Amino acid sequence: MTAEQLISFARGAPSLDIIDVQGLKAAAARAFDADPAGVTAYGTSVGYVPLRKWIAEKHGVDADQVIVTNGSLQADAFLFNHLVKAGDDVIVEKPTYDRTLLNLQNLGGKVHQVTIEPDGIDVAELKGMLEAGLRPKLAHIIPNYQNPAGVTLSLEKRQALLSLAVEYGFTIFEDDPYVDIRFRGEALPSMLSMDTENVVVHASSFTKTVCPGVRVGYLVGPAALIDAIAKKATNLYISPGMVSEAIVHQFCVSGDIERSVQTVSTALAERARVLAASLREHIPGATFTEPDGGYFLWVDLPSSVDVDKLFPAAMKKGVAVVKGSDFLLDGGKSSVRLAFSAVTVDQIDEGVRRLAAAIAEVSA
Repeated sequence: MTAEQLISFARGAPSLDIIDVQGLKAAAARAFDADPAGVTAYGTSVGYVPLRKWIAEKHGVDADQVIVTNGSLQADAFLFNHLVKAGDDVIVEKPTYDRTLLNLQNLGGKVHQVTIEPDGIDVAELKGMLEAGLRPKLAHIIPNYQNPAGVTLSLEKRQALLSLAVEYGFTIFEDDPYVDIRFRGEALPSMLSMDTENVVVHASSFTKTVCPGVRVGYLVGPAALIDAIAKKATNLYISPGMVSEAIVHQFCVSGDIERSVQTVSTALAERARVLAASLREHIPGATFTEPDGGYFLWVDLPSSVDVDKLFPAAMKKGVAVVKGSDFLLDGGKSSVRLAFSAVTVDQIDEGVRRLAAAIAEVSA
């Protein structure tokens, strides 16, 4: 199976046709013209200082509350390594991002998954766990267009989570790389912006709004926490990539970021709509929540479908998916995550047809 023949719903990355390559080329030229010394130097462990300031202004915080990193996954890793020790209890969503599970388990954290509902994490279930004695170090929450479930945390649940974090003394890690890719509905305030007790650490990324190749993410949190992480970052790599961060800075201050967000959001809204329609037509036994934004759609297939068998069967038919079991400590044996970001509209229906054929094959 060649790359040209494969239709992939596996990778959460934008297709090349919706990346502003010309805008990035121009931003790169401006970055080297405007600040050749800063772009070519080691820089500082907190990241490219002008971009750090831009991010701080975007979130209404002081610059010393921001550290810019090589992608948001590294931001996650910095926070996890700083806060989570072997044996610590940690709350994550069910399902959640597969690398979150992997990284927390590698640190020896005791991971507890809390059910995702159409409006986000089940706060009643979490409250019951806390009342029963669980004392987590942190709760990892993807509030907008969650990866992999595609759901958005309601305003009421955001408020409830903040109250629980204050009452039971845990940190909310608001992992929010998809927030700007909104198809419909009103934007909800971040938990960071609602936080009055310093219980929230926020992460985001330019991967989904600019392109994955820049590898620029960031953390926002209490200044003392950011300073402690910055000291560890200095020992790890001296500084993150100044060239890519300076390019992103120029892309942002020029206004290209807003145009890029609009391009990506418009394209992915259409792809999500076509994907949902194709699923309803070709796999009528599938159930899913159509997302209001983001990159992903989570599909529960009939219980007779074993994704461990479906995955290789689908690959043979030229369509790639991600098994639901990858995002869960247990379960997900009849679920898949479909990323609609890297497939063009004309590929989607054919991809779902191939998936339907593979499902029929393994269900026979």
